[in-house]
Amino acid sequence: MAAELHVELVAADRSVWSGAATLVIARTTSGDIGVMPGHQPLLGVLESGPVTIRSVDGGTVVTAVHGGFISFADDKLSLLAEVAELSDEIDVKRAERALERAKSEADAAAERRADVRLRAVAGAH
Repeated sequence: MAAELHVELVAADRSVWSGAATLVIARTTSGDIGVMPGHQPLLGVLESGPVTIRSVDGGTVVTAVHGGFISFADDKLSLLAEVAELSDEIDVKRAERALERAKSEADAAAERRADVRLRAVAGAH
């Protein structure tokens, strides 16, 4: 049996994804990190960015995560996000409109959130 890690991705309002994975890539305040089975224990702060999960069945799950924490020990990875959206839940047209609105209003935080949503959708395809 191949090595795997158990992943729990939880947002403030719901459980977003749970299952076995071979790799998780996330953006932290220290930069992008890849976590595989056997990784050293880790505790970090999540930045807004896409989180990519490679499940043991060969599939890829991409989410847009906006802030939170990442914790890893004993092949258990927890991602506790303030907000997390699965790529297939994101309305691309709405995110594009939000990005344009944020640019016109010079709202850097809103622009970043919209950009992360669009990158999560692009990463899933």
